[in-house]
Amino acid sequence: MAYKALYRTYRPQTFNEIAGQQTIVKTIDNALSSGKLAHAYLFSGPRGTGKTTMAKLLAKALNCEEGVGKQCNKCDNCLAINDGSHPDVYEIDAASNSGVDNIRDLIENVKYSPIKGRYKVYIIDEVHMMSTSAFNALLKTLEEPPSNVVFILATTEPHKVLSTILSRVQRFDFSKVSDHDLKGRLLEILKSEQVDYEERAVDLLISLADGGVRDALSMLDQVLAFSINKLRMKDVEQLFGLLGVKEKLELIKAINEGDVASLLTTFDKFAEGGIDLKRLNADLLDILKEGLIFKATMNEDLLKVLSAQEARELLDILSISKIETMIEILMDTQNRFKNVANVRSLFEISLLKIALIGHESLIEETKDNPVKKPLPKPSKAAVERDTQLLSEPLQRPPLSEEKQAPQETSQKEPLPISDTPQLPPQFTTSPPKKEEATPKQEPPKQEPLSISGPLFTDIKATPLAGEGEEIYADEEMLINLMCLGDRDERKKLLSDWPQLNELLLNDELSSYGALLLTGTPYVLTDDVLVLNYMSEAKSHVNNIYENQRVIQTIVEKLVGRKVIVLGVYDKDRSIAQKKFMDLSQIGRLPRLKDIVIQIEGADKL
Repeated sequence: MAYKALYRTYRPQTFNEIAGQQTIVKTIDNALSSGKLAHAYLFSGPRGTGKTTMAKLLAKALNCEEGVGKQCNKCDNCLAINDGSHPDVYEIDAASNSGVDNIRDLIENVKYSPIKGRYKVYIIDEVHMMSTSAFNALLKTLEEPPSNVVFILATTEPHKVLSTILSRVQRFDFSKVSDHDLKGRLLEILKSEQVDYEERAVDLLISLADGGVRDALSMLDQVLAFSINKLRMKDVEQLFGLLGVKEKLELIKAINEGDVASLLTTFDKFAEGGIDLKRLNADLLDILKEGLIFKATMNEDLLKVLSAQEARELLDILSISKIETMIEILMDTQNRFKNVANVRSLFEISLLKIALIGHESLIEETKDNPVKKPLPKPSKAAVERDTQLLSEPLQRPPLSEEKQAPQETSQKEPLPISDTPQLPPQFTTSPPKKEEATPKQEPPKQEPLSISGPLFTDIKATPLAGEGEEIYADEEMLINLMCLGDRDERKKLLSDWPQLNELLLNDELSSYGALLLTGTPYVLTDDVLVLNYMSEAKSHVNNIYENQRVIQTIVEKLVGRKVIVLGVYDKDRSIAQKKFMDLSQIGRLPRLKDIVIQIEGADKL
């Protein structure tokens, strides 16, 4: 006998075997028992949730020889419905029978009495695929069918069904099957099939199935064929192109450390190994979500993907603000997958974007200290010439000439000093100063601020406002701020920025700390600090008048002076920086002496 797929072998044969749709089962069962049967039903919901199965069970309950509402699976009617040969139960695929002529044939047959059972049952699957003319042809019959006819329409897209059809049927919405119900069903089947399994592998299959029983059984079929009647975690991961939790945590670690070389090497290995990148994006979101859950509850029973130890390791390397930022970027990536042709490039760019957050100093250092190319090997003739010169006695110039040299040097005019920066703020410094004749004194070393010290304890805070009037700077003002930015001071602030983690331990200031830690110092002038936010909403919260008093007081502790703290959305920052670079290349940046900084609304603070 030919092999029968698991989802067909274990198709529910009674209402009691339906997984996860108890409300619908109870309603239909009660309607059968009380004789309050509708003439037409619409079953809608995601694929693999039991719509067609429920339709066949309803057909059996209407025609079972033991009575209405029964499904004995022994009488001729039940057996004929099970094998699809009952003359009074019609299964129609609307995708391939969508025309008006097909519906007219159906209507022509409706008027005839049942051949074998009590009711004629018409099951129309994917009913949303029917044409408008076909729907209209069905309307009258659907509204007033013969008393011994029941229509059951099934669809995954009920919004495409005409409203005139919806008003003539009794609608039941099938939900995704819960993980608990799906696991119970899978364990029953594994026990029946005598399969040796790992529980974590079962949980992974449930996650992949996304609430669909048929999908879960189809994937189980694949794994059992692959591993010869065994269900192992490694086999599921290999078959469906998945990574283990350990590999995902290592990837997150490389991203967090800003180790771009390691990240790209690891990513290439995963992509070339056939890893499902969309699934990997979703898995990273699940891991980060569980990190937040464990941080808030410290309850390992709520963890489904991570172990308690893995959750602790995750929280050791990531701050809450970094987790939130990563989630925002990965969520945005997940939403954009359906609109791009090159999934790999989109995902790779997103990971690089996360990796470089908080590591802008690496870019600066690379720019300031480019990798030096090795000098070319000198020729043999050059070596001999230099050797000969070194062997000759040194001819010192006359003393009078030596004394005259400094005088000539001192008579040279000083070089003109340009007050126009030619590079973006992260690569510029304050305008250069003339060298003084006196020896340069080393500035006193500043002691680094202590994270454990009471740096912010004297700040009184009001609750963080979510809406209100805001300060604002347009693109032109952002460019002016970029011209005035002090790179060295900004680099120092970047190194001090993690000290804001202390705020998270303060009940009054924790919300401010969480907000500021999601921003990155981008430009620092004498009067303004520009923070770059990956979230547009958070940049607006930063700029609300009510929040500025506390935010400015917090930042003053790090900068040493009162500054306006302007939040800028990353997209707006990117546009302004591109224009800055364009103006720089053509020498059209504003002169420093002409710049006047005016932040709209700052006068009200």
